[in-house]
Amino acid sequence: MIVVVFNKPDFEYDVHSLLKEFFPQEDVQMYYSCSPDEVEGKNLACTHHEMTDDGVKEFADASQVFKIDYVGDEIAVEWMLNRAGKRICTKISVDSADRKETKNHLKLALYSMIEKGTGKSLPWGTLSGIRPTKIAMKCIEDGMSDKETYDYLKETYLASDEKIDLSIGIAKREKALLDRVDYDNGYSLYIGIPFCPSTCAYCSFTSYPLGVWKNRVDDYLDALEKEIDYTAQKFYHKKLNSIYIGGGTPTTLSPAQLDRLIRKIKCSFDLKDCLEFTVEAGRPDSITREKLMALKKNGISRISVNPQTMKQQTLDIIGRHHTVDDTINSFKLARELGFDNINMDLIMGLPEETLDDVRHTMELVKELAPDNVTIHSLAVKRAARLTIFKDRYSDMQMVNTQEHMDLCAAYCKQMGLEPYYLYRQKGMAGNMENVGYAAKGKAGVYNILIMEEKQTIVACGAGASTKRVWPVPNPDGTHRIDRCENVKDVGQYIARIDEMIERKQRLFEEK
Repeated sequence: MIVVVFNKPDFEYDVHSLLKEFFPQEDVQMYYSCSPDEVEGKNLACTHHEMTDDGVKEFADASQVFKIDYVGDEIAVEWMLNRAGKRICTKISVDSADRKETKNHLKLALYSMIEKGTGKSLPWGTLSGIRPTKIAMKCIEDGMSDKETYDYLKETYLASDEKIDLSIGIAKREKALLDRVDYDNGYSLYIGIPFCPSTCAYCSFTSYPLGVWKNRVDDYLDALEKEIDYTAQKFYHKKLNSIYIGGGTPTTLSPAQLDRLIRKIKCSFDLKDCLEFTVEAGRPDSITREKLMALKKNGISRISVNPQTMKQQTLDIIGRHHTVDDTINSFKLARELGFDNINMDLIMGLPEETLDDVRHTMELVKELAPDNVTIHSLAVKRAARLTIFKDRYSDMQMVNTQEHMDLCAAYCKQMGLEPYYLYRQKGMAGNMENVGYAAKGKAGVYNILIMEEKQTIVACGAGASTKRVWPVPNPDGTHRIDRCENVKDVGQYIARIDEMIERKQRLFEEK
């Protein structure tokens, strides 16, 4: 266990996130040496402790103790590395009125301290946010050169050369695509289908085994259509730029249900400004010729066939009830039916996967030649079975390194695919990232929009989260973003659909 003691509540989230990047297996706990009154009402784990000179005695179970003391325009950081009392200390001067710079200086000091004490560095440096390309994008929009952007990312966040180059390259490609999007008068639409053939061990998304809800899918579609009607009426004067049907696994729906849903969308919205209409076919065990034909006849421009891995033993471990051959056959069937923009998702860091296993997967993917490949770094959330039943998986190796990511990047390059979007999540294996690669002209518009947060995305369905992006930027170039979420439970969503619509109404009625 790692303990952090603050003399007042400030920047706890940032400190916690950085420590978890360095020490992912450790439990990091926060404490305060100030009066309990000073943390009251801040929704923090505000256990009060008086620190002794030897803070380690105060926390008998702690392997390491950090002290962070804010005093005026100075921050003192102390790290008690071990029980023998070895310490590293530093003191930094800050402008406490500038919170952004104060946070950055604190993280830089903490990072440098840990790097010195452990000999370990992080590929993304102090960056713990999920959208690092937004920083590169802001630099480019401000007219900074590649060299100036590189220097800023290096000096401010200590990111590695590889990650800086990746961020700048992706930001440029994103900007070229986003220049076609009308932020002020446009929006995008997400439709959530929360059903799957089975639940994967790593998954924490809103999804339910289809077998449990099979008899209520039409009821779900009834409620969903009601929410679609509201959205179409509310946004009739706006330009719909992209549509994404995700989940879950949308192709758990029957061919007739898929046809019903897509026809409803096409009848409800003006699609003349729609740059992309994506449906996640996702699980190969949910794909049939009839379902693909239902998508094709409705003009769907982009689909996903997601293997995650081409190693059968891993598929069995993570609860994917399909075979490698199912993936290959589903992909070939989609090509046969004329789909020319197919994405494949792969995950690095799955249980018992070696670098040779990844190479084998990439060889098979290369033979199929998809138009998009998304390389995910495994991020195990609290709601995933890998976490809930972690004792079952405790003896399994889950490894992801820069070598894994470089190997995938090299294969994507051989396939003529370039990186076009990137995001990160908490707890990612190897402190890496997710990168989308695409052939020229096949980059996913929706994927970029959801990451860059420059356009409103209206989300319908159980567990869907709507994001209102205000068009006028803040002084720092960011945009005000307000959200509302639908309930996750399918039964509650059906029963409370009017409430879900009212939530959206409140979100968008404010001027």
